Amino acid sequence: MQLPITRQLKDATWVELDRMQSGEEEIVRSHFNAIIAEGMTYPQAGPLSPEEFADYWLKGEAFVARGCPSTLGTEAKPAKIVGAFYIKPNFPGRCGHICNAGFIVPPESRGQGLGRIMGETMVALARDLGYRAVMYNLVFETNTPSLKIWNTLGFREIGRIPAAAHLPDGRYVDAIMLYKSLLKDIELE
Repeated sequence: MQLPITRQLKDATWVELDRMQSGEEEIVRSHFNAIIAEGMTYPQAGPLSPEEFADYWLKGEAFVARGCPSTLGTEAKPAKIVGAFYIKPNFPGRCGHICNAGFIVPPESRGQGLGRIMGETMVALARDLGYRAVMYNLVFETNTPSLKIWNTLGFREIGRIPAAAHLPDGRYVDAIMLYKSLLKDIELE
């Protein structure tokens, strides 16, 4: 897949998906820490330092979705990061052909189809990067928008971890493990 690519959101705005550029790490870390503070989708309990963020998010390939710059007169406004995702090996060595991915859709970008666009792009990029499968280890059962996307993209539930996530409201909820083969001839039944 040739990057960058542009896609239109439900509200008719355009986004550009591309590799994360130098200098964008802090913006993505800020978005990620805001998602962590919500406490509804990631296992981290507190904000990540720049070093912790780099160790978690930047271990593989990192990508961003930027709002396409709009023009006002002859001056272009800088593109705003409206989402991000990574692709990295889920396991080391002999199992490194199975990747994992993580996604950020800030509150102001939700409900416009950005998560699905990033998910479709991730699948294509993971295949292009030579991965043979994608596996998610911890999708909280309460993360229904994410589960809907992965279901429509052909991911299958391969396991469930009871009471894996402790939410801010005190509830314990299951985490679902999902898998998708990136090979045409190997699919789970």
